[in-house]
Amino acid sequence: MKRPAQLVFVPGPVIGHIVSAIEIAEQLVARDDQLFITVLVMKLPYDQPFTIADSSISHRINFVNLPEAQPDKQEAIPKNGSLIKILVENHKTHIRDAVVNLLSESDQSESMSKPRLAGFVIDFLCATLVDVADEFMVPSYAFFTSNASLLALLFHFQLLRDEGGIDITEFTRSSAELAVPSFINPCPAAVMPGTFADKEITESILNYTSRYRQIKGILVNTFLEMDLHALHYLDFDDKIPPVYPVGPLLNLKRCDENKGSDILRWLDDQPSLSVLFLCFGSMGSFSEAQVKEIACALEHSGGQRFLWSLRRPPPKGKIAMPSDYADLNAVLPEGFLNRTAPIGKVIGWAPQAAILAHPAIGGFVSHCGWNSTLESLWNGVPIATWPMYAEQNLMPFNWLRNWDWQWRLSWIIGRTVTCW
Repeated sequence: MKRPAQLVFVPGPVIGHIVSAIEIAEQLVARDDQLFITVLVMKLPYDQPFTIADSSISHRINFVNLPEAQPDKQEAIPKNGSLIKILVENHKTHIRDAVVNLLSESDQSESMSKPRLAGFVIDFLCATLVDVADEFMVPSYAFFTSNASLLALLFHFQLLRDEGGIDITEFTRSSAELAVPSFINPCPAAVMPGTFADKEITESILNYTSRYRQIKGILVNTFLEMDLHALHYLDFDDKIPPVYPVGPLLNLKRCDENKGSDILRWLDDQPSLSVLFLCFGSMGSFSEAQVKEIACALEHSGGQRFLWSLRRPPPKGKIAMPSDYADLNAVLPEGFLNRTAPIGKVIGWAPQAAILAHPAIGGFVSHCGWNSTLESLWNGVPIATWPMYAEQNLMPFNWLRNWDWQWRLSWIIGRTVTCW
């Protein structure tokens, strides 16, 4: 009798990465009834412990919340990218211990039904865990939560740094258009991911990319029709491990019905394709001045119906997640909620997948996170893009110039891109 296999998943300590990891884990166990997966979940110091109460998740997927690993007090962590790097390194001992426990449970059982450790599947942010997989003498695979175009760009930049001695951060200060092999057309330096403006974070990202060359294969949350040129480039380079497009992986069913029911009932009362949905991801928030400008635009839009997910920024000087406002009137223009009540609704947290699937939604103002983009595409909802961080500035350019989406694109160099 064939002995079952156990995979250890280590997603990045970011909610969007964890959600995508759950989706690919579900896809894998659905295809092999002899496969078990243990997901090791790291906790960011500013976030709540990860919990999931969805009974639809397979019993062959197990979640382990790792003990919290606080960075050393003497280490300054001014940037979120540095925080995640330090956090992953400080969790290595907890990850080893968790895997040892899995092996111990398996060794103590003489039954052939106990799964054997078959490999690690690690997030891009956890690329240094290749060493831990090597310690247990099992192969490591990667799960890349964004698209193949970005993955190929990272491999290209890593090669420029390591073999060409090029300082990638210089690109962000250039007005040139860059020839990137994974893109069909030259790419303006101004739309490169903002993280490449920081030398420390750039070094970390390219070091992660270098470690990706040591693994057995890369699963990417994309599909051939969407990333054809980039996937061909990745397949052509024999120094890059095999890349498998496994998307789109979508979180379509999991919605907290109690938290989202009022929102969905409001949408039920709206005409088809009439509502503009504004939502900017788990890390998206705005200053009070910017909030008032958005409110002014909505109020003077000529009666455009809207649903706006508005989150409060973390306190200045503190690394934290955005949260819901206790009183929306405190940040919105005086009387805004009353004046726009017939056409609009302002909320905090939003069940985004369920909202985008609702027939009342006719447009989506988004930060262009990859999960959000896939959900919008799946539901056929047009996107007005407002990139905020990471690779989100690059996405609208890629859609227009490389994927030939028929939209008019204009961008303001910096943090704002609009696509109407």
